[in-house]
Amino acid sequence: MHSLSDLMGQHHRECDALFAEIEGAVTRADWSLACVRFGAFRAELEAHFKAEEEVLFPRFEAVTGMTEGPTRVMRAEHASMREALTLIADALARQDADDFAGESETLFVLMQQHNMKEESVLYPMCDMRLAAEAADLGERIDQLIDEVRA
Repeated sequence: MHSLSDLMGQHHRECDALFAEIEGAVTRADWSLACVRFGAFRAELEAHFKAEEEVLFPRFEAVTGMTEGPTRVMRAEHASMREALTLIADALARQDADDFAGESETLFVLMQQHNMKEESVLYPMCDMRLAAEAADLGERIDQLIDEVRA
């Protein structure tokens, strides 16, 4: 069993790779591929948020009693990223490379800052506080993510 940090960090990297594919497609003006890859990326990112918001964060909060700490910040950042996804979807629908570039840069910065906080602070706290149930939590998280890919 890998740690929760390993599992969630790996999914961050998978989402980042999908995001790079979208940017490449837009650079080549392959709008059809960009839209398809964006759909896959958005679904993966939403699955990641769902795994955190419905499985990992509630369990962490129940065990630690911390509901106003890091998980609250992460949820707020998820909301900001969802807003950016909506703006990117609009830019792709209009085939507007300039708007896409601006919105994707915003999302990229949000994701990188968010992932760094989770990987350096929150996930290690989860590894420590949820070690006894990490296998079960990891399985539930994998199932949520796999549902998107099915």
